[in-house]
Amino acid sequence: MTSSLSTDFTHGISAIDAQFHRPQRAAIHLIEENGKMALVDTGTAFSIPGVLSVLEEKNLAIEDVDYVILTHIHLDHAGGASECMRCFPNAKLVVHPRGARHMADPTKLIAGAISVYGEAEFKRVYGDIHAIDEKRIIEAPDESRIDLNGRSLLFIDTPGHARHHNCIYDEQSNAFFTGDTFGVSYRELDVNGKEFVFPTTTPVQFDPDAAHASLNRIMHFKPEYAFLTHYSRIGNLIRHAECMHNLIDAHVEIARNADEINSRRSNANRFNAISTALESLLLQRLKKHGCQMPQTEIISLLSADIRLNTMGLEHWLNHSDQTVS
Repeated sequence: MTSSLSTDFTHGISAIDAQFHRPQRAAIHLIEENGKMALVDTGTAFSIPGVLSVLEEKNLAIEDVDYVILTHIHLDHAGGASECMRCFPNAKLVVHPRGARHMADPTKLIAGAISVYGEAEFKRVYGDIHAIDEKRIIEAPDESRIDLNGRSLLFIDTPGHARHHNCIYDEQSNAFFTGDTFGVSYRELDVNGKEFVFPTTTPVQFDPDAAHASLNRIMHFKPEYAFLTHYSRIGNLIRHAECMHNLIDAHVEIARNADEINSRRSNANRFNAISTALESLLLQRLKKHGCQMPQTEIISLLSADIRLNTMGLEHWLNHSDQTVS
């Protein structure tokens, strides 16, 4: 069953549109195993009515959601976690050990977001975020597993985008739920079934060395598919992993070049230089990809990602020794 909010794949996996800013920007993945369910990432509090609607369409009971799994605690992935725990009475929240305390006490998480967006915009975009009972939180360290009604899900620690990031390997589908570790791939940019993937360097914890290592670790499993939060299933992973490695290095080179040209006192100039170069890079790669979308539409689609990637690269320049192996 595929509805306006969900797309069904094999092995009981569905993508539910989180309705974050625009359609098909962020996915909540549903895994169903003989009537029991897990959700991977949550969108925001405003995403959860859509999840409830999809479960109702599929004749699935809220009491049968066993797990709500967070790849990491950035709010487009975890902002709806407390609302999920309110709606799904039997669910446990599964999260990286570095993120667990922020789910039990989201004060710092909320304050950090408000400092960026302002309180009114934070409320508009993310809604209410509440503390989650520690007794309902399961920490998932590297190589831990959970059992979903006989279906084993393996958690591997995958820093690079964030130090509190897990990717989840599902042996049954030979697929990974990768959060942001395998980058971003919007379906609007597909050409003849071929996806375009690019990195997300948005957080304050961007680490290119770790990002390369995490990609290699994922590919060691030889997965057939990756389910990205932005947006959902991609194949051709050998080709995409190679492209991701290349683009991570290209992002780093752009940041270093901008830093050399502009003094640290000229942060506005440096920001603009990085942003402009990232835009040019992605437009060039999309042209090579065969994308026929008008340039103005591409820029409109990717503008938020380019801005956030620029912010992440600037933070990396300011807070690291910039050594990349």
